[in-house]
Amino acid sequence: MFKLTENNTNVKTELLAGMTTFFTMVYIVVVNPVILSDAGVPFEQVFTATIIASVIGTLWMALFANYPIAIAPGMGLNAYFAYSVVGTNNISYETAFAAVFIAGLIFVLLSLTSFREKLIESIPETLKHGITAGIGLFIAFIGLRLTGIITSHPTNLVALGDLHSPVAILALVGLAVTLILMVLNVNGALFIGMVITGFIAYFTGHLSFEQGFVSLPTLPEGLIVFNPFSALGEVISHGLYAVVFSFILVTIFDTTGTMIGVAHQAGLMKGKSLPRAKQALLSDSIATGIGAMFGTSPTTAYIESSSGVAAGGRTGLTSLTVAVLFLIAAFFSPLVGAVSGLSAITAPALIIVGSLMMGSIAEVRWNEMEEAFPAFLIILSMPLTSSIATGIALGFISYPLLKVVKGKGREVHPLLYIFAVLFFYQLAFLPH
Repeated sequence: MFKLTENNTNVKTELLAGMTTFFTMVYIVVVNPVILSDAGVPFEQVFTATIIASVIGTLWMALFANYPIAIAPGMGLNAYFAYSVVGTNNISYETAFAAVFIAGLIFVLLSLTSFREKLIESIPETLKHGITAGIGLFIAFIGLRLTGIITSHPTNLVALGDLHSPVAILALVGLAVTLILMVLNVNGALFIGMVITGFIAYFTGHLSFEQGFVSLPTLPEGLIVFNPFSALGEVISHGLYAVVFSFILVTIFDTTGTMIGVAHQAGLMKGKSLPRAKQALLSDSIATGIGAMFGTSPTTAYIESSSGVAAGGRTGLTSLTVAVLFLIAAFFSPLVGAVSGLSAITAPALIIVGSLMMGSIAEVRWNEMEEAFPAFLIILSMPLTSSIATGIALGFISYPLLKVVKGKGREVHPLLYIFAVLFFYQLAFLPH
């Protein structure tokens, strides 16, 4: 079913890759409820909705697209939902979820057409390589920031953190162990590195399981947070057109950029196109609509999927493993909370994967400014703005402009001109 032989992989490798991806992204089941609770959504509601949306989206990716890419509610999108949509529009979270639901329906319609496939094919190679490298730098920065190795600074914005802190020391030890395993070509090095780091954390007293390991999942009253049939009326009555547009634009390019980056890393791209793109792109759009009904912000393809690819994942068996583990996580919330709460366990994998993805910059034509600068802008802005979509937006705006100045405007696909205008409008006039 997953064509393991054709993709030069095996069951053991795929399972290890799935576990690696899961443990680098499982923090979302804790962080997402924390963020959305600021918008008034009950914690248990979001916890359940996060797992439901992640399982549905990732299962679709596994069974219909056969890609090692996991789907879950997106970081950044949840903050936009909580602090911009609910916080500044003076609306209830139920109404905001109605806007997410409408955006999800539009995603599905766009994914059923060839539009999103054409979009992937229209993105120039230099931007695709820039996206891959930018995501790599972004997730490495996340790993460094989560462990306190890099910290905020009032003047320089960022600075070297306190390397004597227990979390930083544990992360550096985990990084060293994982790098040694990778240099020695040990299969499953990333996952084994996390396990070893976890054991060290446990025996040094930095990882504890005070609340046990297992708890039965609870389904809060009113599991469906709004009537999906009234969603359109809610959006129209509150004039949330700009909110829906923002969700659509950001999520389309967040997911598209991540899929391109991970697919490039895994060697799954066929020329300019992504095989089975329609099935892959349906995964996030369906999960967004269903997730909104249960109570979570839009879903997206997760950049942490690249850690599973680095561990050897090449097929949907990797993402099937992730989906099953998310389902099991519903019964092991104390265990998941304890492990995901200690960033030193998962951060080394993010840092190493970031270094692997940075290899794409070698493919950028640096001797041609109209090709090089848009890629550079993407690579630079993704970690600095903490947004994949913003990096892509700046690349999409600058690329056609420089091509026109160079007299090569006809080389640019018409879709790029359209999205350059849309991105400019979004960055200039819509809330972020």
